[in-house]
Amino acid sequence: MLSLTELTAINPIDGRYASKVAALRPYLSEAALFRYRLQVEIEWFIYLCAAKEISELPPLDKPTCKLLRSWYQRFNCDDAVAIKDIEKKINHDVKAVEYFLKEKMTTVTPLKTKLEFVHFGCTSEDINNVAYALMWQAAIRETLQPQCAALLKHLQSLAKLTAATPMLARTHGQAASPTTLGKELANYCMRLQRQMERLNTIRLRAKFNGAVGNYNAHRIAYPEIDWPSFNQDFIEKHLELDWNGYTTQIEPHDDIVALLYELTHQNSIFIDLSQDMWAYISLGYFKQTAVADEVGSSTMPHKINPIDFENAEGNLVLANALQTALAQRLPLSRWQRDLVDSTLLRNIGVCFAYSFIAYQSLQKGLGRLAVNEEKMMADLTAQWDILAEAIQTIMRRYDIAEPYEKLKALTRGNTLTEDRLKSFINTLDLPEHVKNQLLNLKPSDYIGYALELAMASN
Repeated sequence: MLSLTELTAINPIDGRYASKVAALRPYLSEAALFRYRLQVEIEWFIYLCAAKEISELPPLDKPTCKLLRSWYQRFNCDDAVAIKDIEKKINHDVKAVEYFLKEKMTTVTPLKTKLEFVHFGCTSEDINNVAYALMWQAAIRETLQPQCAALLKHLQSLAKLTAATPMLARTHGQAASPTTLGKELANYCMRLQRQMERLNTIRLRAKFNGAVGNYNAHRIAYPEIDWPSFNQDFIEKHLELDWNGYTTQIEPHDDIVALLYELTHQNSIFIDLSQDMWAYISLGYFKQTAVADEVGSSTMPHKINPIDFENAEGNLVLANALQTALAQRLPLSRWQRDLVDSTLLRNIGVCFAYSFIAYQSLQKGLGRLAVNEEKMMADLTAQWDILAEAIQTIMRRYDIAEPYEKLKALTRGNTLTEDRLKSFINTLDLPEHVKNQLLNLKPSDYIGYALELAMASN
C-alpha cells in the first residue's frame, strides 16, 4: 500500500498543488475545523461564566480565561490527532471536541467541577455553523482576497503602462475600431474592483439556538434568562458575526450561498481575462519571458506555451462548477434537519483552493508578459478599412447621402489600401479642413477616449 504523500494523493489540491495551497490549511483543513470548533466551545463556556444569572458558574479570572483561550490559539497537530482518536471511538466529530476540552479542563482546579457546562444547551450544529462562518471569513479575508487584490494591482499597473498603446480591436473575431491595450485591461480592473467590493460586503450569519431553533433546553434549565437576546449578544458582540434568530436545527446557509455565487462571478471575470490574455499571446501582442530550463513542448523546442493562463482557466472552471452545485443544494433541508449539507460544507474549502491556485497562476502568467508594440502596430497599419466608421460618421455630420452604404461598398469583403481610402476621401464634398483631417487620420490615431479612460480607471 502506498502511504499518503503529495505524489500519492488522489486530489491534485493535496498532491501536485499542495505547496500552492499551504496558506489555506490553517483555515480550511479538518484540523482547522477542529480548532475553530474548540474556539466556539471555549468562548461559549467563558461567556456563560460571565453571566450573572448562572450562579453555578462563578466568573473566571483573567489567567484562567487566558489559559482556556491558549488551547485554541496554540492548537497544533498533536491536538488534532487527539481529537481524531476520540472521534474514532465515539463516531461523532463535534462531541469529540467537547470530550477533548473536558479532558484538558480536568487538569485545572477552577474548571474541573464545571465540566458539564461545556457544550451547554448546544446542538452540534450550533458549534459547526459558527466554526464554519469564522473559518470561511478568515480564509477569504487572509488568503483569497489579498491574492485578488495583488492581481488587481498588477492589472492596474499594466493598464496605466499601456494606456496609450494602440491596438486593433476585434468584435466577432474580426477587425474593429481601434482601442488601446491599457483600456482593455482597464475594463477588467473596473469589473474586478466592483465585484471584489460586492463580495467583501457579504457577512455570514450564525445561529446558536439549540436542537430545533427554539432554545428548548436553554429555557427549561434557566427560564429567567432571555436566551434569544443572550445568544444573539454572544454571536454579534463576542464573536462578531451576524445573527440569525429564525432557523431549524441548521443555519439555512443563505449567506454562504450568496458568497459562493459572488465568488463564482468573480472567478468568471478571471476566466474571461485568462481567455483574452491567451488570445493576445496567440496574436503575438504579448511575448512571454523565456525561462532557461523550462520546456514548452516535448517535441517543438521553440514553443513557450501560455500554460499559466490555461491552468488558471481550468482551476477556475472547477471552482465554479463545484460552487454552483453547492449553492444550489445548500439552501435545502428536509424538515428540521438532514445531514446532506454536512458533506457539502466540507468541500467549500476545495472551492477556495481551486480559486487560490488559479489566482496564483494568473499572477505568474501576467508577470511573464512583455508587450509587443511592433506587432500591434503592424496589425493596425494593415487595416485601413477600420477607418470606415470614422469617415461615414463625418459624412453623416455634413449631410452626405448614404454614407454607410458607400463605405460598405468600398470596404466590405475588399482589401482596402491607404491610397484607395484616400482617393475615396478626396471625392467627398467636405470642408477642406475636415477632408485634411481624414486624409491625415491613421488607424493608430483613431482611439477615441481610450487613453483617458485607461488612466482614469484606477
